Amino acid sequence: MIRTQPQPMRHLTTADLAAFEKVYRLNLINSITGYKPANLIGTASAAGATNVAIFSSVIHLGSAPAVLGIVTRPATVPRHTYENIKATGCYTINHVAADFVAAAHYTSADFPREESEFAQCGLTPVYRDDFPAPYVGESRIGLGLRLREELPIHNGTVLLVGTVEHIYLPEEVLRPDGTLDLQQAGAVCISGLDGYHQVAPLASFAYARLGQGPQPKA
Repeated sequence: MIRTQPQPMRHLTTADLAAFEKVYRLNLINSITGYKPANLIGTASAAGATNVAIFSSVIHLGSAPAVLGIVTRPATVPRHTYENIKATGCYTINHVAADFVAAAHYTSADFPREESEFAQCGLTPVYRDDFPAPYVGESRIGLGLRLREELPIHNGTVLLVGTVEHIYLPEEVLRPDGTLDLQQAGAVCISGLDGYHQVAPLASFAYARLGQGPQPKA
């Protein structure tokens, strides 16, 4: 048996990471996890002032009940999204699509509290079914969530856990098995802090069972 030599790989340690220039390290660690979902989080203050901000940290936490998490950065400076969620207990998660990706990215600018990112970035706040947080009108998939719990993390970030109360999406992106045609929805994903990518289907497999090997999904 002939063994091939593994391709040489660069090895980075904790000490290497600590020695890197700040922005270089920030870019590296934000990229190292691979592609992430691109979502706009819509909120409103207790007084009704709207806010929308791009997040790449939305994660699935459970399906029964439907629970999702988002990670917010340390509150060492004003965090309008976090403050609004704490004040009202409600927020929306809205998929970013290719046709408004530039506007979505611009929401990451440091706008003052009195300026709504909706207005400044050319996005449309939409209220549905008396839910107190605004959806993004341009988004084809939107979810309304209510804050369930807040879990502090040792580095100052916070995991916000929310229960899904509402889902809005076009009928044509919902497949018979419950999966979504995200390409049909125009969804994009994020690499690092500022790279956006369109998705394309590669493969789909049936539920994995021992002894069967990978089976294409029917």
